[in-house]
Amino acid sequence: MSINCGIVGLPNVGKSTIFSALTAAPAEAANYPFCTINPNVGIVDLPDSRLDYLSEKFSPKRRIPASVEFVDIAGLVKGASKGEGLGNQFLANIREVGVIAHVVRCFDNPDIIHVNNKVDPADDIETINMELAFADLDTVNKRIEKAERAGRVMGKDEQKKAAVVLSALAKIKPLLENGKPAHIAELTDAEKEAVYDCHLITMKPQLYVCNVDENGAKNGNTYSDIVKKIAEEEKSNAVIICGKFEADLAEMDNPAERADFLKELGLEESGLAVLARAAYKLMGLRTFFTAGEDECRAWTIHAGDTAPKAAGVIHTDFEKGFIKAEVYSFEDFKTCGSEAAIKAAGKYRIEGKEYIVQDGDIMFFKFNV
Repeated sequence: MSINCGIVGLPNVGKSTIFSALTAAPAEAANYPFCTINPNVGIVDLPDSRLDYLSEKFSPKRRIPASVEFVDIAGLVKGASKGEGLGNQFLANIREVGVIAHVVRCFDNPDIIHVNNKVDPADDIETINMELAFADLDTVNKRIEKAERAGRVMGKDEQKKAAVVLSALAKIKPLLENGKPAHIAELTDAEKEAVYDCHLITMKPQLYVCNVDENGAKNGNTYSDIVKKIAEEEKSNAVIICGKFEADLAEMDNPAERADFLKELGLEESGLAVLARAAYKLMGLRTFFTAGEDECRAWTIHAGDTAPKAAGVIHTDFEKGFIKAEVYSFEDFKTCGSEAAIKAAGKYRIEGKEYIVQDGDIMFFKFNV
């Protein structure tokens, strides 16, 4: 799975404003549709209080956070699956990302054009989801034709594979025809693997981003309440962001000034920090740490990765020659206060090749090449 997050939505809902604030690097944005023709790509440092704490304790020469790649994809419109508004190009961009952040306009402003001339989050969401579903339906129909041909002319092994593909697509197709996402289909593991090469957009995890005005930055508004309800029904998630506020916040270099600005709206942290963490988790990513006087660093792995795989993130030689990992949890470090105290408390562990790395582990690897 790609470890990046695509920002999608209708034109003029605030995608590029949010992207610019996320990356602190201006994306092309204007008050007319299809301004962002080519996708903008930015790397965003992942806010993590655990890394902050480790850096305070070790005072390292370098502090390196984990990061998330965000891709700002141009606005989709009704008919995008048929090529409207350069839709084919934009849908191809969405296929390349790991998860989707669907930005929904949840604010009133007569000076900012809405592509449908009205603010209606439910309708906006339905428009995007229908277009994504219809784009996938075209892919599914072509894949069914291919599998049926294979079932007629190929050998028994290929026929068995084709049967699994057809079984999966028979569950997915009716959902797409009704504008529903493929990911809600009840597929077996074998069926999921069989249709992986279809790269269906609606199989990707999705979260909603409610772009509100400043009055709704803390608790949302009636528009964002609608989005949250839809997210719950889809077993998804929704985060609240005020794009205008976040853009102003991103221009502030002084940490104290930023803190005061957040406090004015009653916020403990930026909405973008919440979004970055939500996207990171939705991509199935987890964090382990290495800590010392030279460097405190957050490393990114997939949930379920073993200790050798985690070691390989640092260097391929670490994975090839893996011997063992010395491990303790961040929570134990915070409770005990030092590595020596962790050892005294019996919380310092030696783990082997089968160990599944946990989010927040602090690790030191022994290897031999």
